[in-house]
Amino acid sequence: MASRIIIFDDNQERLNSVAMLLNLSADFTCTGTFPNAGNLVADITGSTPDLVLMDIDMPGMNGIEATRLVRRHFGALPVLIQTNFEEDERIFDSLRAGANGYLLKKTSPERFLESLREALEGGAPMTGSIAAKVLRFFSAESPARKDYHLTEREKHVLGFLVKGYSYKLIASECGITYNTVNNHIRNIYDKLYVNSATEAVSLAIKERLV
Repeated sequence: MASRIIIFDDNQERLNSVAMLLNLSADFTCTGTFPNAGNLVADITGSTPDLVLMDIDMPGMNGIEATRLVRRHFGALPVLIQTNFEEDERIFDSLRAGANGYLLKKTSPERFLESLREALEGGAPMTGSIAAKVLRFFSAESPARKDYHLTEREKHVLGFLVKGYSYKLIASECGITYNTVNNHIRNIYDKLYVNSATEAVSLAIKERLV
């Protein structure tokens, strides 16, 4: 069954092109396009999405504020931020607001669709350059103080996750299957006592686990 995606973006051309891309994919269907987040709660309630694509720059309520509102009213509903910019403060404000990932709009269609799949599976897709900024942001944090008993393979997989690699790329780099990557990441979540890739990456960087 196709996953239901809605899009908030004030660029009508972008709305149309992304909706078309989603509807041409067997995995997704676009159930709503909205030029602003002024009626966000009603729009989400009426379109019952599995994932929200959120533009960061919109008139009225911006994407960061809108993401906070999604968290308040819809709990764990995945939100992927889309933007043309790589500004550090916006990236971190988006993640603090509860975004599940942060993608540049210039991301290729193939990687974009793969990012949606990852987010729906509990991942935290980020454009590589964004992941690098997150890594640098936490580079001055204190060293690890706790042993989480990760295996070498789990540390290897976590390292790729921190770099913003997709599950598919991790599988290729490690010479293992996609399902095996999923299993490793579930074990990592259990050992780190986290529930999402965003939390795992944040903790890994903060505690210097990789």
